[in-house]
Amino acid sequence: MLEEVERWLTARSWSVADRPLHQILAAKQRTGQSISVVLPALNEEETVGDIVGVIRHDLVEQVPLVDEIVVVDSGSTDRTSEVAARAGARVVHRDAILPRVPAVPGKGEVLWRSLLVTGGDIVCFIDADLREFSSDFVSGIVGPLLTDPDVDLVKAMYDRPLGGSAGQGGRVTELMARPLLNMHWPQLAGFVQPLGGEYAARRTLLEQLPFPVGYGVELGMLVDALHLVGLDALAQVDVGVRRHRHQDGQALGRMAAAIYRTAQLRLARGHLVRPALTQFERGEGGFEPRTYSVDTEERPPMVEIAEYAERKVA
Repeated sequence: MLEEVERWLTARSWSVADRPLHQILAAKQRTGQSISVVLPALNEEETVGDIVGVIRHDLVEQVPLVDEIVVVDSGSTDRTSEVAARAGARVVHRDAILPRVPAVPGKGEVLWRSLLVTGGDIVCFIDADLREFSSDFVSGIVGPLLTDPDVDLVKAMYDRPLGGSAGQGGRVTELMARPLLNMHWPQLAGFVQPLGGEYAARRTLLEQLPFPVGYGVELGMLVDALHLVGLDALAQVDVGVRRHRHQDGQALGRMAAAIYRTAQLRLARGHLVRPALTQFERGEGGFEPRTYSVDTEERPPMVEIAEYAERKVA
C-alpha cells in the first residue's frame, strides 16, 4: 500500500462514534448547510418505507438534521411510491425529471437526475433495499462534510454478511472493483466499500461529475472525484453492518462488466471494445447463451445542463 494511502487511512477514516449527533447538528446550524437524502428505488416496497421512516423520525422530527427526503422511483411496478410517500418522503418519478432527455434504465441515471429535484448543499445517497436500517448511515457520512470544510465526499464502510458468514458480501467489490482500483488507481486502495451505495457529497462536487448511468456509477464517481479534488478531500466512516438483498451470480456478472467498462473508459477513452457480456443458462437443449449489453452511456456534469443552470439562477 502506498505511504500516502496509509496516511490517508489514519487521517480520513473514522467511526460514526467520532462525531456525536449533537456535534453534527451544531456544525449544521453554524454553517447553515442544508442536507438532502436521496433514495433511488425500483420495486423496493418491502424496505423503502422502513428506511424513510427511520430517517424521518430520527433526523427530521427528533433532531432537525435532514432537510428533505426524496425517493426517486425509476419505474417500479409494485407499491414503492405509495409506501415511500406514506412514510414521509417526497416521491419523484424518474421520467418526470428532465423529460427532454429520454431516461435509460440504471441506478446512475436516477442519481444524476436527482440533482435537479433536490436542493441540499450536501446530498446523501442511500440504497432503498437495506434491512435493519440505522440512521447512523446518514448522520455518519454527512458528519465530516458538516464539520470539515476540506472534505468533499464521504463513503460509508461496513461489514456485509452473506448468509451466515460475516464479511462475505460485496463479491463484485472483491473480485472486480478492488483489483481494478489497486492496479490502476492505487490512491483509492484504502476504501473499504468502494462500490457501496451509501455516500454523501457536496453538491458543488456532484454537479461537476459525469454519471455512468448504470452500476458503474460508484466506481466512476470515486475515480473522477479523486482527479477533481484529490485524495484528502475523500473520506470514509464506519457505520457498522449493512444488510440487504443479495443478487444471484449472473446479475453480479453483469454488474462487474459495467464496472469494468466504467474503469476502461477512464483508463483509455476512445479505445472501444465490444460492450456486451454473454452468459449461459441451462435450457432444455443444454447450455444456452444469453447476451446482455453493458452500460456505456454516461450523463454529463449537471452544470452543463441548461435546466439546472436556470434553476440555480432562479
